[in-house]
Amino acid sequence: MEGKNNGFAIGIDLGTTYSCAAVWKYDRIEIIPNDQGNRITPSCVAFTDEMRLIGDAAINQASANSINTIFGSVSYQHLSSSL
Repeated sequence: MEGKNNGFAIGIDLGTTYSCAAVWKYDRIEIIPNDQGNRITPSCVAFTDEMRLIGDAAINQASANSINTIFGSVSYQHLSSSL
């Protein structure tokens, strides 16, 4: 390859326990930190009457709001042919 590639790409890993996002730019990968500066985010979301919580914030309130807290993820890839 001649010269540097000036293009970029974004990758997202939606894991069942943790998720993370990265960008390829200037011929290197850079992990995108979350709002707390962490390079990985727990795969958890919670809902209250006032807001939606994601990652660590959702984990921190899970014991008080377990009915509205979702951990992990499910793959629906096998359903794509029937949609």
